[in-house]
Amino acid sequence: MPSRTGRHFLQIPGPTNIPDRVQRAIAAPTIDHRGPEFAELTLRLLPCLEAVFGTSGPVVIYPASGTGAWEAALVNTLSQGDRVLCFETGHFATLWHRMALSLGLDVDLVPGDWRHGADPEALRLRLAADPRHTIKAVCVVHNETSTGVTSRVQELRRTLDEAGHPALLLVDTVSSLACIDYRHDEWGVDVTVAGSQKGLMLPPGLGFNAIGERALAAARTARLPKSFWDWQPVLDANEHGFFPHTPATNLLYGLDEALRMLREEGLPEVFARHARHAAATRTAVKEWGLEVLCLDAREYSGSLTAVLLPEAHDAEKVREVILDRFDMSLGAGLGRLAGRVFRIGHLGHLNDLTLAGALAGVQMGLQLAGVPVPSAGLDAALDVLRTG
Repeated sequence: MPSRTGRHFLQIPGPTNIPDRVQRAIAAPTIDHRGPEFAELTLRLLPCLEAVFGTSGPVVIYPASGTGAWEAALVNTLSQGDRVLCFETGHFATLWHRMALSLGLDVDLVPGDWRHGADPEALRLRLAADPRHTIKAVCVVHNETSTGVTSRVQELRRTLDEAGHPALLLVDTVSSLACIDYRHDEWGVDVTVAGSQKGLMLPPGLGFNAIGERALAAARTARLPKSFWDWQPVLDANEHGFFPHTPATNLLYGLDEALRMLREEGLPEVFARHARHAAATRTAVKEWGLEVLCLDAREYSGSLTAVLLPEAHDAEKVREVILDRFDMSLGAGLGRLAGRVFRIGHLGHLNDLTLAGALAGVQMGLQLAGVPVPSAGLDAALDVLRTG
């Protein structure tokens, strides 16, 4: 590997850059996770975490990835053979669907083109065809990390309510929490799934479930096997500031500091910053004459932008050139999008100058890789940043 100067540009849509304040917090000495100092930490950070989810209910923390939090959401609310409706909005939605199948659930998959979010009208039709209410849960990825498409969760909830259907609404916010406006309670979500490595500005290693009242009620009769993922022991221990398992103590230090940073900036300002950076990025893409993968402006992501290249060009070659020449990592195309798209992450601990440098690297990399894009793309993005 050639010698590098300066800092690596990590512009994938997660894991994201970790703020120095959070790094320093994580580096503190580990304490006794059965002692009073740890209990004080837990009891301090849990209410702050609930505010980020937009809930007054409990949030369970696991030493796990978002994948573990997916499983926890399913096994705590459902039983063998229960019917679940999943929306195929991208690679990660497909993986959640596969997990549900592997757990012995009866899963209906609403097919998608990976360029649109979950369709409220498609949900309405599925619910209308289920007068006996055999569908027990609807699983939706709020912001699909593989596509840069954000599903309209509040419209899906409205569709469930208008149909009078009791299915639980389970929502993955792994790449949207603390980046894009999200309201667990107000939108009537029953379980929200999240991870630590994106908008929460931490390394991977923490998974979260925000749990509504209907989900807590469902957990009392759910019969899928569970032990480590069982909510109740965690909820019981959390009342006193502890966990039933060994917690990721140093990541909790980092979470405490990250939540402090989010409060200092203010969540509305965090969402506005992400929206402005996303708008600048899409402006550059359009000025380059390329396509944003997301086709519905109502579903543009504030966390990342997936860029679709013409068929004559290889997105992996573009990523390789940018990494080699400018020491910048971009997200790869996943699943059916492999080689067709690259993904620009603009989430987490990010400012205008970092984004400007990232977009400059993308523009130069495209040109070096033989994709004929005009230099006006960067200028257009800078105009958005300058006046936004």
